[in-house]
Amino acid sequence: MPHATFATPDLTTFTGLDDLGLIAVGQRITADRAVLECRLAVADPWCRSCGARGTSRGSISRSLAHEPFGHRPTTLLLRVRRYHCQHCGARWREDTTSAAPERAKLSHGGIRWALKALVIDHLSVSRIAAGLGVAWRTANEAVLAEGRRVLINDETRFDDVRVIGVDEHVWRHTRRGDKYVTVVIDLTPTRNKTGPARLLDMIEGRSKASFKAWLEARPEAWKKGVEVVAMDGFTGFKTATQDALPHAITVMDPFHVVRLAGDALDDCRRRVQQQLHKRRGRKDDPLYKTRRTLHTGTSLLTDRQCDRLSALFTAEQHIAVEAAWEVYQATVEAYREPDRTRARQRMEKIIAALGKNVPDALPELAKLGRTLTKRATDVLAFFDRPGTSNGPTEAINGRLEHLRGSALGFRNLVHYIARSLLEAGGFRPLLHP
Repeated sequence: MPHATFATPDLTTFTGLDDLGLIAVGQRITADRAVLECRLAVADPWCRSCGARGTSRGSISRSLAHEPFGHRPTTLLLRVRRYHCQHCGARWREDTTSAAPERAKLSHGGIRWALKALVIDHLSVSRIAAGLGVAWRTANEAVLAEGRRVLINDETRFDDVRVIGVDEHVWRHTRRGDKYVTVVIDLTPTRNKTGPARLLDMIEGRSKASFKAWLEARPEAWKKGVEVVAMDGFTGFKTATQDALPHAITVMDPFHVVRLAGDALDDCRRRVQQQLHKRRGRKDDPLYKTRRTLHTGTSLLTDRQCDRLSALFTAEQHIAVEAAWEVYQATVEAYREPDRTRARQRMEKIIAALGKNVPDALPELAKLGRTLTKRATDVLAFFDRPGTSNGPTEAINGRLEHLRGSALGFRNLVHYIARSLLEAGGFRPLLHP
């Protein structure tokens, strides 16, 4: 006696054919492939010209790659009926657009599965093609076309953007052509604590002109809604923002300010190393041994690390490194200060101290002081708008690096931009059932 909670097996429902307007009439399953014979659920024998009932002329077969089941590529063998009208002589075949686009090699279910595999599961196109049992180019063209249609070309993805981040990104490591692009990130979800940041768009080139042209191409309503633009120290992004979004606040985020201080510390350490030893650092050199410890926050140092730094700074020839280290640590501590007013005051003191009377023996700190003084307004703007950081932008850059590695590199920028948007464009919730 059948169990009350179970129903008769239904291959059509299990394989999602009812959503395509099909019914399964047969199957052939082997170790490496499953073939489902199917027909349209509702026949359409009526003449398109005169409306009379047509006469069957047999059927033809159409093969469609479908969503795989049981780790087997699944093919739909669709029997398409052909008809002839004895009244007006018209000939036609059944309309199969409910099952697949015209001339497509993938069913709608197969395309949907491929798009989910790419966006949600982060599978490579090679693995998607293997799952569908089709060529790489077939899978790639189908999934990118569907991704552009339902996700990338949807203008509503630009809605409600209030905070954006902009940064450069290296999309290829070759000598031919421009290797840089500009990435624009929507930081609104991270500021509002409603979700992760997402890739909004990717622009060819890295310049003021390219970013300004992208901003000016946006609708006026969208530009008026942008309140804050987070960026690094590149002045081209700042001037482009001032020209295209004069009302927006530019913020030089903590990630890049701390990195500037860290770069000054590293440059100072290398210079002193060369002056003392006339060569690069080696594993037994005190400066080289402490290169990572110098970047560790003072509150996180172990006793052993503290002893190592004390021994390093005892030597008079390392006094320049000690000065650069103190500036770096002061910068870190300013951003770690929970009280925003005191944090801002700390940063103001650092900028003021580096903006004047820096000894000639500390060229790295003098350079840092010039940069911070020039961008003081942007640096201090962060403390008035907490949560505005380009850190998520760097995180998305890391995801794009992983994408490029999984694909073993890209040669076509248009293809790379589309893949990057599908990878980090925040489309995952839209594809969940």
